[in-house]
Amino acid sequence: MLPEPKLEFFCDLQVELDPIRELGAGRAGQRRIIPIIGGRASGPHFSGKVLNLGADWQTIFADGLAELDTRYAIETDDGATIEVVNYGFRHGPPEVIAAIGRGEKVAPDQYYMRTHARLETGDAQYAWMNNLLFVGVGAREASTVVLKLYTIK
Repeated sequence: MLPEPKLEFFCDLQVELDPIRELGAGRAGQRRIIPIIGGRASGPHFSGKVLNLGADWQTIFADGLAELDTRYAIETDDGATIEVVNYGFRHGPPEVIAAIGRGEKVAPDQYYMRTHARLETGDAQYAWMNNLLFVGVGAREASTVVLKLYTIK
């Protein structure tokens, strides 16, 4: 018998964004870059600030699916640097996605925004997280993304 995976809350992320930089049509869909410029991370194992380096490299497919491909870093309050690589999907009814695009507040249960993440650090105090996988649920706001990450146990 294989064990059934369980989720354990890991941290909340509030990721601040710069305006979208449209790249135009790519091979798979509309391409754009959304710079990550700051934010906060907090949870039972650490807290810290999201650094002003990184971006979400998105592809928007013809059916409205947004493929999210982010890489950024967190500096913990005690000085460690943690790399975050987060990949996911956001989709929903066209009118909901359009409202999000206009920066309107939309209830997160009106659309799907899920991710899987890997965190990595060279800091010995946090090296245990290098061997874990994470899943997340998120919401897009006008100039931020809010995420809850969970460890897959």
